[in-house]
Amino acid sequence: MARLEQTQVLEGHTDRVWNVAWSPKGDSIASCSGDKTVRIWQRQVTTDTWICAAILEETHHRSIRCSSWSPDGRYLATASFDATTAIWEIQGSTWEQIALLEGHESEVKGVAWSSSGSLLATCSRDKSVWIWESLPGNEYECVDVKQGHTQDVKMVCWHPKGEVLVSCSYDDSIKVWIDSDGEWECAQTLAGPGLGHTSTVWGIAFDREGRQMVSCSDDQTLRDRPGAS
Repeated sequence: MARLEQTQVLEGHTDRVWNVAWSPKGDSIASCSGDKTVRIWQRQVTTDTWICAAILEETHHRSIRCSSWSPDGRYLATASFDATTAIWEIQGSTWEQIALLEGHESEVKGVAWSSSGSLLATCSRDKSVWIWESLPGNEYECVDVKQGHTQDVKMVCWHPKGEVLVSCSYDDSIKVWIDSDGEWECAQTLAGPGLGHTSTVWGIAFDREGRQMVSCSDDQTLRDRPGAS
């Protein structure tokens, strides 16, 4: 196995860094922080180093908890403890805020684009999952609000090959959501002995093909689920 070595330390944030996300092409990184900013880092090919190419600021007024790139890398969504989600677009070499999604009643903990780029999901401390549709003219419409969890929803994650959404929560459960004739329904709940974790579920991730899903929890375990597709 190859040994990992540190090649560079990226500095600039003035508060804790909550989240980091690679762009689809792998040539940029977005980092978001308690300092209410997002920094876009770009790789310099000639020197193989990273520089801060942009700072996204003056939109959120509390910590930015999570960011997510659209599949084409043109847009970045940022979720904040101020209960909003901002949408940014790269225009030439400049990032511009083009939309602000409002509706959650408390901190937004997670945001994720679907593989098609047509849907966006957000989750919050208000125990809800919101599903948004991207419309022409940089408009975003909430198409459904799901209230299935009984505690904070920590993360949302889309299946990499289709419009299947998974959410995990402080209520120790994982829920699988599918579109059924225009209404999103809970197709499965993973919770309890033999099915789920025994404490808060912090994160979920699919493999590249969507054949397996792994989750991690406050119960000190990871659970791998073959056949998640």
